[in-house]
Amino acid sequence: MSDTPAIESKSIDWIPLDERRGRPATLFPLWFMSNANLTTLATGMVGAALGASLLTSLLAIVSGAAVGTVFTAFHSAQGPQLGLPQMIQSRAQFGYRGVVVICAVVVFSIVGFNVFNQILAADVLTLTTGTDLRDLWFVVITGLALALAIYGYHWIHRFQTWLTWVFLATFGVFTVAALIWSQIPAGQLGFGGFTWAAFLVQFGAAAAYALGWAPYVSDYSRYLPPQTSPRKALWYTYAGVFVGAVWLMALGALVAALFAGASPLDAVNQAANGLLPGSGTWLLVAALPGLITVITVNIYAASLELITMLDSFRAVRPTRRLRVVSCSLIAAAGLLGAILSTGEFLANFGSFLVVLLYLLVPWTSVNLVDYYFVRRGHYAVREIFVPKGGVYGTWGWRGLVAYLVGIVAMIPFVVTVWYTGPIASAMGGVDIALFVGLAASAVAYVAMARSLDLNAEIARAEADSRDHGIEAVSFSGRTAPVET
Repeated sequence: MSDTPAIESKSIDWIPLDERRGRPATLFPLWFMSNANLTTLATGMVGAALGASLLTSLLAIVSGAAVGTVFTAFHSAQGPQLGLPQMIQSRAQFGYRGVVVICAVVVFSIVGFNVFNQILAADVLTLTTGTDLRDLWFVVITGLALALAIYGYHWIHRFQTWLTWVFLATFGVFTVAALIWSQIPAGQLGFGGFTWAAFLVQFGAAAAYALGWAPYVSDYSRYLPPQTSPRKALWYTYAGVFVGAVWLMALGALVAALFAGASPLDAVNQAANGLLPGSGTWLLVAALPGLITVITVNIYAASLELITMLDSFRAVRPTRRLRVVSCSLIAAAGLLGAILSTGEFLANFGSFLVVLLYLLVPWTSVNLVDYYFVRRGHYAVREIFVPKGGVYGTWGWRGLVAYLVGIVAMIPFVVTVWYTGPIASAMGGVDIALFVGLAASAVAYVAMARSLDLNAEIARAEADSRDHGIEAVSFSGRTAPVET
């Protein structure tokens, strides 16, 4: 730990080569533990709330998580190559200021996730301590999560690795015991009463949950050396997200089948106590650190988005103090949302995930198509920090138009509690908006990208990385890489 700084000093600036270290294998425990928590478990109960059997829910969970994780994993591979946060890199598609549109969506989604995370964490404390001090628990939880977020990248990675072992020793034993001794109700292991609506809601929830990490997954790989194999970064991320998400969602579907209508915490508590009286309380206590650190992961990432938004309109120096202030603002927003929250947890969370999926799909389509098919990983990194006159422009009209095309194309296919598109209605409530949005944004962006002067950009990128060495210099109040 001696080589880990007390408090991280970097934020949206490029990570110099002499500060790059670590192995891609560390991405597995980070993303496994970010998904191995009670919020993920609650996501696996969404299908059951609509009448889906256990087998139907499991099929939807595995397939949905498999699809959503693909995009997240491919974004993670960008971090070591560019040494930049995800949204800073997205300036190449959406423009220096245009990226603010995407950042705003991401900050909204992250704060929303943290509201739900804090509700569950506070309910754990209420249930295990027997004291109804909900607002106090919100403050305590936020304070602990914020403290770790302020310490930053390397400490977050360390804590997630440690907690992985704690999780395996607690929920691992519980899962094995539940599979062996639980009496699953008749009909839960078949497709009786199958409806596409319930299946696709669970599929969409699982896909959205796994995809929800995509806008900031490379924030947690950007310190890895540029020599890091993109394939290894991709697969360790994929494995961590997929295994953690499927495990906990499947466990959520199981306890929902065993205790129909119960809340996530009550279902886990009853299931554990049914196997070993009194163990429910200890199991929930063991799950609490995982909820706190996932709030940390979100606070840290959202703080980078907030700084990116500010820097896009007014040049800022990305100091440690600015990152601390930004983290504090994000934490405060989540705290306020949790205190003011009302309503049924599962109903609200399921609707939130569906909307999140619709908003993120066009962005991930544009970003991945640009990185892997249009520019093929060749970016003039220094130009990303140029506010005016840079090769990527102030407003990236191609990316913004393609994003809008994806949103508009999805509208007839969406299924929400507030609105169902006409085509979705004609299809009996089947939601295929995810696939429509992906295809529409990708096709639109590729078509418009044909007018890009890629040769000029490649020449600029090669100049920036000449001799495989780049250093950071300050200009316009920023820190950005230039050629040596």
